[in-house]
Amino acid sequence: MQPKNGDVRVGPGGLYEIGTDRSSSERYAAFMSRSTPEDKEQFRLDAYNATIRPITPDDRALLHELTLSVFWRHRTHDLDLFMSLGQGYIALDEIGRPLGSAMYFPVGQDFATFGLMITMPRLQALGAGRRLLRRILKDCEGRDLRLMATKSAYWLYESAGFVPVGTIWQQEGVARDIHPPNPVTGLEVRPLESAHMPAVYALDAQAYGADREVILNKLLGLSEGVVALRDGVVCGYAMIHPFGRVEVIGPIVAEDDSMAMHICASLIQRRKGHELRVDTPQQSEHFKAFLSAAGLGVVDTVTEMRIGRSRRSTEGPVIYGLAAQSLG
Repeated sequence: MQPKNGDVRVGPGGLYEIGTDRSSSERYAAFMSRSTPEDKEQFRLDAYNATIRPITPDDRALLHELTLSVFWRHRTHDLDLFMSLGQGYIALDEIGRPLGSAMYFPVGQDFATFGLMITMPRLQALGAGRRLLRRILKDCEGRDLRLMATKSAYWLYESAGFVPVGTIWQQEGVARDIHPPNPVTGLEVRPLESAHMPAVYALDAQAYGADREVILNKLLGLSEGVVALRDGVVCGYAMIHPFGRVEVIGPIVAEDDSMAMHICASLIQRRKGHELRVDTPQQSEHFKAFLSAAGLGVVDTVTEMRIGRSRRSTEGPVIYGLAAQSLG
């Protein structure tokens, strides 16, 4: 039975009222108004005396322990990347064991993405995630926000004022031989070079809706990339970089399915037998079928959610693949 306005359901911290007629700003205000007095640095969580403090570079092992607790496949180099690009908070018990984390990744002065939102499974119904979420929401006041919500966390973000944007399909598997896509007249795919980067920054900002130059420069040091050229002008690009135990193709920016498939094919064909992953927001069944034919089937989905403006382009150059779910 579908819930109605005024219905309640049980969740972290007690009862949650379902009010679909409440605006995002109303839900955000209600969520943040509950932040005192419970969101002190020290609080009681089940049988634990817990403390929330800022994440430091020395917390890499603690964050890795948290990712393992929820069966995420992050490696230490992934956490180094996140800590170099973002900031956030970690919850610890009285003897220093990690209970939860939350990070945000500023993009310019008015936008940020959220990620590494983890609570130890045995404590997920006790409100630690809510406290951590409020911390980073306070830090990001005035920014447009974006995150990827798992099914279990969706309602928490909804209660905080986030609204759904669409589905992200996680496609993953062992790359196999594929037939090259049909040629696109006037399109040339070449290795990404440093001389292409100013054009890549501009193209990515148009597609993504914010200037990710800092993030792209970090990824460039870890990645191989390709660009699509038309009359010598960059009109699409993709990078591939290690993440967890796979290689992620992303970001991917292209004008249409044909261009996206050409860009991806040039990277997939050189990695037969390697485990690859693409996180795509595209609704196109053609592009997703192409990835499946290359061995990358759909293994999971998450919901992209936002507070503030919907920035991502829906025409012209658009996002076909995420850099990472935490980075967009």
